[in-house]
Amino acid sequence: MAREKKIYPLAKGLTTEDTYAVLGDAEKFQKHKHAWKVWRTLKEFGCVAYPVAENIQRLDGSKVYLNLDQLKDKVTVVVPCLLPDKLKSLVSDVAAAGVCKIWFQEQTWTQEYQQECDNSGIEVVRGCVLRHVIYSPISMRYLSPCYWHGLRDAKVPSKRFGR
Repeated sequence: MAREKKIYPLAKGLTTEDTYAVLGDAEKFQKHKHAWKVWRTLKEFGCVAYPVAENIQRLDGSKVYLNLDQLKDKVTVVVPCLLPDKLKSLVSDVAAAGVCKIWFQEQTWTQEYQQECDNSGIEVVRGCVLRHVIYSPISMRYLSPCYWHGLRDAKVPSKRFGR
């Protein structure tokens, strides 16, 4: 008897059932910066998440995709983890890949992106993925801005370590 996959709500209509493409660069993934944390967190939530970056082939045993064209019709949400100056054609690339939602992290959203998304019919979700993590009581959670910003947000239990 197969176990049913539990679906948890995330930000503004997104759930753990969606499939995600996390945009980053080699440095943000390899040095375990925000893009790597977002990708790992989504995987720990039980989501299907694909890392997308140039100049890197594999990440923790997973294939890294060069661009969104390689993921055409595989993802429902794009999560950019790069500053706006490194994402020149973000909205057009997302629209070309057939994705209908962008989950902007704290410093990636701009008013120009909002206007482009509105014109292209792409739904915009703002806020950090890490706000939905259940932090351990013995962790350094009080030092994390994601903990404080996400106090009232929906939380998702981690799938790793048998939880």
